[in-house]
Formats: sequence, C-alpha cells, structure tokens
Amino acid sequence: MSTKLRLILGVLSCVFLLTSCPSGLKNGNPNSLKVGKKSTVTGLAYNNKKGGFQVNKSYKGPIVGPNLVFIEGGRVTLGGGEEDVMKRNDNRQRTVTIQSFYMDETEISNLHYLEYLDAIKRDSTLNAYTAALPDTTVWLDELAFNDPYVTHYLRHPGFRMYPVVGVTWKQSNDYAAWRTAVVNKNVAFPKGKPRNRKNPIANMESGLILPEYRLPTEAEWEYAAKAMIGTQQEDENQENQRIYPWDGPSMRQPFGRTRGQMLANYKRGRGDYSGLAGRSNDGAMITAEVYSYPSNDFGLYNMAGNVNEWTMDTYRPLTLDDVNDLNPARRSEAQDPAKLYDKGNSLINDNAKVYKGGSWADGPYWLSPGTRRYLDKDASSSTIGFRCAMFAPGKPTKR
Repeated sequence: MSTKLRLILGVLSCVFLLTSCPSGLKNGNPNSLKVGKKSTVTGLAYNNKKGGFQVNKSYKGPIVGPNLVFIEGGRVTLGGGEEDVMKRNDNRQRTVTIQSFYMDETEISNLHYLEYLDAIKRDSTLNAYTAALPDTTVWLDELAFNDPYVTHYLRHPGFRMYPVVGVTWKQSNDYAAWRTAVVNKNVAFPKGKPRNRKNPIANMESGLILPEYRLPTEAEWEYAAKAMIGTQQEDENQENQRIYPWDGPSMRQPFGRTRGQMLANYKRGRGDYSGLAGRSNDGAMITAEVYSYPSNDFGLYNMAGNVNEWTMDTYRPLTLDDVNDLNPARRSEAQDPAKLYDKGNSLINDNAKVYKGGSWADGPYWLSPGTRRYLDKDASSSTIGFRCAMFAPGKPTKR
C-alpha cells in the first residue's frame, strides 16, 4: 500500500470517528469532564465566538476546599452500638444511605477562629464582632481554679491549634458562611486575578464556585466518624460494627510501637483527665491540638473525644422514625412539633440542636458515634466545638 493511499485512509477514518460521535469526542461518549465540542442533543457548537452557550472546557473536576477530606457515601447502619445507659432509646439502629460529601479533617482551631474574628473586626460593625466572640467564661467554675483558661485559652499562641470552644450553634453557622465567601473569592480570583482569564466570570457553571461550608448533618457526622470504608465483605454485608471510630472495644492502641497509648482525649474516670505525670499517655488535661491522636479510616482527626461537635440537626428523641432513609436530617419540627413536649419539664424545642463525639471531660460511652446529646443553639460550653462539611458535586480528581 502506497504512502499516499495510507494517508487518504487515515484521513477518512478520522472523519468517520468524528462524525460517528455527535460530540466530536474521539474516545466515546461525553462525560462531565469532557463534554465535547457541540451539544449531543441540538448539534450546536459550544463557545461559538458569535454567541451561544458558553461551556468551561477547562473544567477538570471539583475543586476541593482547604482542610476538606472527601467522604465517599454509601449505605450504612447508623445508631447506638452500646447499651443505652441513658435509657433514651433515641438512636436505634437503622439502615440509611448517605451521599458523598466533604468534611474538615480537623476541628476548627483557635487560630482559625481568630482569623475570622480579625476579618469581622476589620470589615464589619462592632456589634457584629461582639456577636462573633466566643464565651470564654465557659471555663469558669466556682469550685475550681480554671480562671487562666478564661483569659488565655482563646488568644495565647500556646493554644493556637487547640479546638475553639465557647461557640454557639449560631456562631458556628456564621463562621461557615464567612468561610464560604472567603474561600470562593480566593478560588476564583487568586491574588486578585481571575483564575480563568478567558472567562473571568465566576459562577456556578464555571466550576470555580464551591458549595457552601456548613455544619454536617447528624447522619453525615455519624457516618464519617464510624468510617466503615474498607470493612465490607465480599457480599457487601457489614456484620461487624464499630463501637468507636477505630476497630475493637479498647480505648488504647492494641499493637505496634505505640501499643497501650490512648486513641482519644477523654476522661478515664473520676478525677483522671490525663494520667500520671511522666506517663501521661492521654496527652492532655483539657483539650489537645486538633491533629492529636490517630485519624480514622477517612483521614479525620478527633472524631471521638477532644471536643463534642455541633451538627446541623434539630433534636427530637424519635428523629430516626421520621426522617428519610436517604440523606436523613431534621432541620425543623416537621412531623414532631414542639407543642407536643411539656415546656415546663422538657428542654426539647426547635432551638435544641444535636452535638456528638464526646469530649475531654466525657467518659468512653459518649465517644461512640451513635450517642447523641443536645443543647440550645444560643448556649455554649468548654466541651463543644465544631467542624464544617460541604456537598460533593462529583468525585474529586487529582490536580
């Protein structure tokens, strides 16, 4: 076969491939990352210089926000894994499915929150700054000398990477909203210049706008804490559940060079917050730095102990009977109105928000992901902090 004939056949084959794929893709059907040169349903070209539908063809997959870890969703059995010592019966085991999402690998630290306070102080009113301040008096106790924490814990450099506490549910949501705006501005316009100079408009279609940072739902939080990924059997049954965010019933590392060391920051017993001087394998009397202790199988730190964490959900004792089995969450009094509860003898109302995870001042029972407690959204504690979550619009890709 002559060289000229081979060239002609090669050209004809390329033409056939392009015309056989309406999108103009050489390797098959279009997908979210490679949509082709024209619409498969109208035949109109994308990004026509004379106008028409504009498509960001440089999109390479979702941009992952700072400090976030991808949590692959799936089916899971949620609910209490231990004896219900509080006799509330408010988190019975049930099977649900959770969509994929992102979650902060750490709790929000004092340094992170001080960055927020600084921005609020410079850009907002004095009232807004005052409203954002954590309540440092949560450390006060009339029968203890915890006064130094009141003045030092939030602002002293020695506590920079310790989890922020004394923040309300509302303050946590306000932080998430501020963070969304700041991160999106930096993603779309790094150093003040548009990331996509050919199309400097940063909108949802551009792929340069991240979904909002927010508090995780209770179900998302519990799913992420249990981290059952990698434990599936060939038949997809998860016959063995985790009591804590790690394997086994022990609170200590069962093997290796760190054998015997604590896996979380918690209260071991009455008066025992840290162990003995020189042998303090707990590593902390109050909180510990946010990267302390081994991460779970999703790569999340301190999903048990250190500080409890706010979730999005409004508390009801029988939420598990009401919510959907796909992405369950309770954000209102739907199907369980507050008027059904005795206001004089119950704290259950629409201001009661769920927090989970256990803290430096809690016993092992509360470190189980299936346990749940609640507090008024305008209240705060020295044992409650938070971390953020985010919806995942497609699976992340390596960049």
